[in-house]
Amino acid sequence: MRGRFITFEGSEGCGKTTQIELLRERLEKEGREILLTREPGGTGAGEKIRDLLQHAPEGEDLTAQAELLLFTASRAQLVRKKIVPAIERGVYVLADRFLDSTTVYQGVARGLDAAAVAAINSFAVGNCLPDLTFLLDLDVNEGRKRVRERSPGEQDRMERETDVFFEKVRRGYLDLAGREPERFVVLDAMKSQDQIAQEIWHSLGE
Repeated sequence: MRGRFITFEGSEGCGKTTQIELLRERLEKEGREILLTREPGGTGAGEKIRDLLQHAPEGEDLTAQAELLLFTASRAQLVRKKIVPAIERGVYVLADRFLDSTTVYQGVARGLDAAAVAAINSFAVGNCLPDLTFLLDLDVNEGRKRVRERSPGEQDRMERETDVFFEKVRRGYLDLAGREPERFVVLDAMKSQDQIAQEIWHSLGE
C-alpha cells in the first residue's frame, strides 16, 4: 500500500515543527510508520547544504541563483534517497518544507523568474509531489516575535531577512494556496496548538 506525502509550509515562527511532531505522535498511535524530513537537509549531503545556507560564513554572500540551486540540490537528494522509497513502503512522510518554499522564497521574495524556478523545481522532484500541504499562515510581526523568543540572538541567515521580504513570502504562499485549493489547507497560526492540530487531523480524514 502506498504511503502519504504530507508537507508543512509557512514563514519563520509559524509553528510547523510543533504541528509535525503532534501529528507524528497521533499517527504513530494509529499504527502508522512515519518518516520526518526537513528542508534543506534530511540526508548527509542535504545537512551539509543546510549548514551552508543557514549558518556557515561562506553562505552569507550567496546569490539568489546559487541559493535556489542549493535548496533544490538538497531536495533532489532527499526525494530519491528518502521520500520516494518511504512512500513506496507505505510510510507516511511528514515534511517540514518542500518545493513550495522554493517557489515562494526564491521565486516570489527573491524575484527570480517564476518559469525558471518551476522548471528547476520540477527537475529536482520529478513525479514526487505532496498529497496534501498544510500552510500555517501568520502575521510577519508575530512570526518575528516568536523567532526572537525561541532563539534570542541566534537567528540564521534566512531569519535575518527584512520585513518586506517576509511580507512577500506570506503573500506568495497565500497566492499559491489560492491557485491550488485541492492540495493546500490554510491554517490560522494564531489559533492554539490544539486547535490547529485538530484541524490538521480532520483534514487528513484519518
